[in-house]
Amino acid sequence: MANLINLENVSKTWGLKTLLDGVSLGVQTGNRIGIVGVNGGGKTTLLEVLTGIESPDAGRVSHNSGLRMAVVTQRFDLDEDLTIGQAVVEPLGVETYQWASNAKVREVLQGTGVADLGLDTAVGQLSGGERRRVNLAAALVQDLDLVVLDEPTNHLDVEGVQWLAEHLLARKIAVAVVTHDRWFLDTVATLTWEVHDGTVDVYEGGYNDWTFARAERARQADAIEQRRQNLARKELAWLRRGAPARTSKPRYRIEAAEALIANVPAPRDTVELMAFSRQRQGKVVVELEDARVEAPDGRVLVDHLTWRLAPGERIGLVGVNGSGKTTLLRTLAGEHPLAAGRRVEGQTTRIGWLRQELGDLDPARRVIGAVEDVANYIHLGDKEISASQLAERLGFSPKRQRTPVGDLSGGERRRLQLTRVLMGEPNVLLLDEPTNDLDIDTLQELEDLLDGWAGTLVVISHDRYLVERIADVTYALLGDGQLTNLPGGIEQYLQRRAALDTATGPIDLGERRRDEGVDKRNALSSQQERELRKQMNALERKIAKADEQAGKIEAEIAAMSADAAPDFGAIGQKTSQLAQVREARETHELEWLELGEQLEG
Repeated sequence: MANLINLENVSKTWGLKTLLDGVSLGVQTGNRIGIVGVNGGGKTTLLEVLTGIESPDAGRVSHNSGLRMAVVTQRFDLDEDLTIGQAVVEPLGVETYQWASNAKVREVLQGTGVADLGLDTAVGQLSGGERRRVNLAAALVQDLDLVVLDEPTNHLDVEGVQWLAEHLLARKIAVAVVTHDRWFLDTVATLTWEVHDGTVDVYEGGYNDWTFARAERARQADAIEQRRQNLARKELAWLRRGAPARTSKPRYRIEAAEALIANVPAPRDTVELMAFSRQRQGKVVVELEDARVEAPDGRVLVDHLTWRLAPGERIGLVGVNGSGKTTLLRTLAGEHPLAAGRRVEGQTTRIGWLRQELGDLDPARRVIGAVEDVANYIHLGDKEISASQLAERLGFSPKRQRTPVGDLSGGERRRLQLTRVLMGEPNVLLLDEPTNDLDIDTLQELEDLLDGWAGTLVVISHDRYLVERIADVTYALLGDGQLTNLPGGIEQYLQRRAALDTATGPIDLGERRRDEGVDKRNALSSQQERELRKQMNALERKIAKADEQAGKIEAEIAAMSADAAPDFGAIGQKTSQLAQVREARETHELEWLELGEQLEG
């Protein structure tokens, strides 16, 4: 592996805040790095220093000679007078009309959805989200050693996020990406950098591994406040109960986390919450009867739809960009008229709607005042929470609550908007892309709040992880004029979309089995399953033995180094021996993971 970029003792200050303080890091060939941290913590600054967009105040940044790198930031840096074809295709030496004959260009343009915009369209005519996709396409069509991306999943639908992940994995190039999409992070990243308090902590693996490692560090060091530990424990418990693919970790790693998640209750008591919701809402929540919903341009989105939201029901709504999800949500809220049919709203229904657009707020008003304008206290389940307490849970420290709204970042305004919606104590909550501009810690807090929230919930999100976590039922708009229930969730939706795109007709057998509640692993015989489990158990014993050997060698090295006159030759031999043991352990772990994939189908 060769070094592509090195940071040596780099510091960077913005205003009075030190974002990077003596940071030393490196990017090597093949690294796929996910960069996480709270909003305003320095993630984008790290990317800009890493790529040379910004110079460090101190320290040194060095790039490998001949490095082929593309950077996609949240800024719009394309010439508005250019067409999409001139911005994306022609810099490669390919005429715009020839793009379809180039397999790599064709895949990128179709995967990002840029081809559907029309290559003759001027960049200046595009919306912000469309420009972001064109920026992304212009980077990915190039031959690269390293691609650096800042929130690339914003403005991509679920299919677009999956395509981008698969594309980056297939390219086998180095990747450094700032993202709050936890499914994307877990799928793509082999390393996670957490930026906080001027430092960068490095973890092996993606979101799942980072969650385990961060919680374990907190337990061992006892350096993080109790509230964050409780959140980590709850998150781990959910991960442990999740789909087998999400918990394909060696047994020894799962057992190491059992102490953290022992006796943790279920993320939510669905039966209790639904009973409480019925008391607050009654039987009728919102109903659409024989409804036809049309888009503003006259397209029929759904027709002859009868949809009755039940008290306490939690629904995830998915579909490609432009399929009409937001319009359907506006119809449920009563803000978009039906073309036919009727809408019925229960007498006790109180709707809270988190729109994609930031609401109008008085920029001179302080944060806590903007929240208390709605209410001073709310009841969340059986608990009473003050406006200040809720604001703090969603990322506003007591000091930050005194900040004028006009001084907030986009992510902070989004959190304020969410806080105000929740303070209204709705019993029907409509969330339109709630993850936009929220960092991972805030998303965990939001999910924790919603776990104890008794009411009906409909959420639109490209964040696959969020939908799987907080929604019990998934519906999709597939462009056929119907609202389709998907018992298999997001995975089934992606398979249905793939079947539609390739026009192959029937859904594959694997999807039918999931619809009928049959596990994919039934494709293996009992004898094959027993043999695989036997091999995995043997590998787990080898891994545990390797860990024990590594621990002994590390102790011996520490003792030898503590001598007044250490034998550096012997220490070198022990270090080589330790490297061999660790290499063998990694080999066993990879074999275990491969067997686990076979077992899962």
